[in-house]
Amino acid sequence: MGHVVTKSDLVQVVAKAGNLSKAAAGEAVNAMFDAIVENVAKGKRVTVVGFGTFLPRKRKARAGRSPLNGKEIKICAKTLPAFAAGQGFKQAVDKTS
Repeated sequence: MGHVVTKSDLVQVVAKAGNLSKAAAGEAVNAMFDAIVENVAKGKRVTVVGFGTFLPRKRKARAGRSPLNGKEIKICAKTLPAFAAGQGFKQAVDKTS
């Protein structure tokens, strides 16, 4: 795996691209992430055309096994965040197309 891009790296890119201070770019990046988290937590889908869709995905309750003693346990239903990449994102990553 290559270099890890951090939030501060994203802030630098936004600051440079938008000709903003790092503080203003940081607020913009935080606001975008907060909006995505808030809406997905409310059960909404967040679609960024060409990039992808953030959505809540429901998992049903199921049986599992305890790794400690091998006994069957009940795993409760839950909702998890998910991401589906958009066509533009997929094409950018798959450089062969």
